[in-house]
This record gives sequence, structure tokens and C-alpha cells, in this order.
Amino acid sequence: MPRSASSLSLRKHVFAGVLGILALAPLPAPAQQVPADFTAIVKQKMPAVVAITTKQRVEEQEQAQSLPDDLPFREFFRRYYGDLPEPRRQQPRQALGSGFVITSDGHIITNNHVVEDAAEIHVVFGDKTNAPATLVGRDPATDIAVLKVDPQPNMAVATWGDSDAAEPGSWVIAIGSPFGLGGTVTVGVVSARSRDIRSGPYDDYIQTDASINRGNSGGPLFNTRGEVIGVNTAIFSPSGVNIGIGFAVPSRTAQAVADQLIRTGRVERGYVGLRLQEITPAIAQALGHPDSKGVLVATVEPGGPAEKAGFRSGDVITQFDRKPVESGRDLSRAVAAIKPGSQVPVTVVRDGKPQELTIVIGQRSDELAARSAAPDGADGGKRLGLALSPIPEAARGQLGLEPGTSGVLIQRVDPSSPAAGAGLRQGDVIVSANNQPVSAPADVAKAWADAQGQKRPILLRVKREDQYLFVAIEG
Repeated sequence: MPRSASSLSLRKHVFAGVLGILALAPLPAPAQQVPADFTAIVKQKMPAVVAITTKQRVEEQEQAQSLPDDLPFREFFRRYYGDLPEPRRQQPRQALGSGFVITSDGHIITNNHVVEDAAEIHVVFGDKTNAPATLVGRDPATDIAVLKVDPQPNMAVATWGDSDAAEPGSWVIAIGSPFGLGGTVTVGVVSARSRDIRSGPYDDYIQTDASINRGNSGGPLFNTRGEVIGVNTAIFSPSGVNIGIGFAVPSRTAQAVADQLIRTGRVERGYVGLRLQEITPAIAQALGHPDSKGVLVATVEPGGPAEKAGFRSGDVITQFDRKPVESGRDLSRAVAAIKPGSQVPVTVVRDGKPQELTIVIGQRSDELAARSAAPDGADGGKRLGLALSPIPEAARGQLGLEPGTSGVLIQRVDPSSPAAGAGLRQGDVIVSANNQPVSAPADVAKAWADAQGQKRPILLRVKREDQYLFVAIEG
């Protein structure tokens, strides 16, 4: 389902059209002549745009019920997760979206939320040809996914453009399948760039006044050269319908993610092991920092890349890879874009004096965890069927864990999964996998993948209430 937003939330949809803008004052001459209309561009690019239909298996649910009185750690789960609905049998559900062909051998770009949890995916071309598609890979953090179909005769292909060259006020063209109405064209302008809509850790959206409607998700946003500069993704709306505030993943991000998914089926992102804090004027004054530029290191993760590089709590990071750091969001995106294993210079201000540190970029553990959460068969094996999280410090006492005990908390168990069949429960704490301690969901994901690769069960040591037990789960 597309994601929408009220004044406090967003619902994803896909871009469509916009109202024209009246010029109130003379404007500089454009670098390229703007056509009288967009018919030539649409005629050329329309064949590369496709509709996407999916069938999903969703759990039919009763109305939300209170947690049972005898549930272990009932008050803990009520405090952290609220009352949960009771799952029932699975029912099929259809979803609609859009996409565009990006390679001549049949790779198609769309949104992750269009194909997430899909059991079947079909692509419908402009000539009504319906082709089954396979999922190459998906990236929930940026909401980008890549599909693959068998090459079609005379298949049109879209090309990437430069989203950084798209200035506010420049024309954009959206093509998609709103409400299943394939081949719909709308026109608007870029309203703003680098928008953070708080939908993910790497938000950097193009804002446009092109209207977005249900079924447009994953469709292309073209510039007047006919190049894709964005993947239409979300709207802001108090009512769930378009009000002229929509967002697209810029091609700079979408292309980089798609290229990795096509090459390897997954996305690698850099990781440094820092918790960051923005510098307010008061903090800057207390630190003796001349302004609010840069970002403050709040904590350094023990054993992480940053600690090994010599970072300390209280450092102010002013440059990363020789580029200025304006905010924590800027730094997070810059780190994520660096290939793990790379050495990067970082300038910090410590005790009022600048110094340069060199950090070896690590790989984010949650990227490994995301591989285990992929649809069945997407990573070459079955899903374990667990939703895991680090153990909240405030819950350690209620879980009966001694200080320093490592492990991960089971938040939810898929009732039809191997984990459920082996007897795992919500509230269990996994302390080891294949006799190796675990401290993050990625540790369990890796152990599960290793066990499947060796065609043997995974052995988990689990703490349940006041006792420990071993559980073996077959793939």
C-alpha cells in the first residue's frame, strides 16, 4: 500500500501532475529551450514506464485485543509495544504500483513498498503485455527495489539524469498508473530539494507539486531532457489525497542503490559507530565553538570503527572525507555512501584545536539483518520468521538479565514460520546462535544464513523467564 501522511505522518503513493506556474518577474534564460508542450518527450519515454501488480499474503486480524494476563513480561510489552492484534489466517491481497525499465536486459526500478512481502509480481507494459517479474533486491532504507523480466521485443529503456542539476522551479514530468489507470502523464515543477520527511535514515527527497495518487508509487520523474531524476515515492497530506506536496527519491540515490542491487542483490553501507548530536547555539557556546556548524559526538560505540580511530565523546566533527559537515543527517548520508573497508580522513575539533583522524569504514550490521528479512527465496533460503531488536536497557531488569549479558529480544514470531514451529515465543531472549554469543539481530541473521548454506539446523540458546534452553530450528 502507498504510504500517506497526515500532518504528522506520510503515506507512500506515486507522482502525477501539477498546475502551471505563472512567471511574476523576468527569469534567467534556461540552459535548454523549454518545449511548447511535452508531447515529444512523453511519446518517447512512455513505453519505458510500466504498471506493477502484486499479490501479497497478509494476515487477517481480529480487532486489537489486550495482551493475555499470563504473557511473560506482559507489562514490558504493553509499555514498549502496546496491545497487539491477534493474528488469524492469511488472505491474498492485490497491490498496484508503477516502475520503469532501466536496462535492455529487463531490469525495472520501483519502490520497495510496492513489492514488499509480495508472493507474485507482474509487470504490465504499455501495449498490455503482462510479464511475470522476479525480485532482484530491495532496500527499505531508501524505498528502492529492482525487478527483472525477460527482455521484450523492442523494449524501451529509460536513462538516469542528474538530480543535483534540478533546481527549484524547473519543469518535471511524471508518468505512472494512478488507481490502475496506466500511461497517465502529469507535469509540475521542482518545489524544493534535500527534504527530510523523517521516513528513513537517509531522507534527501526532491519535493514537487506534481500530484501523487495511489498506484503511482515507483514511477519515474523526468526532466525536460527526458532523463529520470527521481523515483516518485511519497506525499504529504492531511486527508490522504494529493494537495501538491509530493516527494521523489533523487536519481543520485536511486541509481547508486539500484546499481548495487543489480550487481549483488543487496546494498552495502558504511558504518562508523558514533551517536551524534546537533550543535545548538548554547552547546556551541559551552564548547567554545565559534558557530553551530559541525556535529557533536555524543557517544562512541565500544569496539567500533570510530573508537579504533581514536574518536572521543565531545569531539566536534567538522569535515568528513575533506568535505564540510553541516549536520548529523549530512554525516550519516556521507558515511552510508562510503564503501566498507575504505579509509577516510575526518577532521574533529577537540579541546578547541582541530586534528585529523583516519577511520576505516565498517559495514552496517542492520544491512546484514535486512537480508534475513527479505521475502522467501529472495536471499536463496527460507525466512526464520523472527522480528528481533537489541535489548532495551530499561527492560533488562524485567527480563531478569544480569548486567553485561548480551543477546537480542524476540519482538514477534511469524505464526507460520520455522521459528514458531520450534516453539520460540515473543519475549524470549536469544543469547547465542550456533554456540556463538549474539549482540545484534545481524548476528542471528548471519548464523541462520550459514546454517542454511550448510544444510543443517541453527542452534539457539534462549533465556525464557528464569531458565535457559536450547532450540534447534531447521531451514
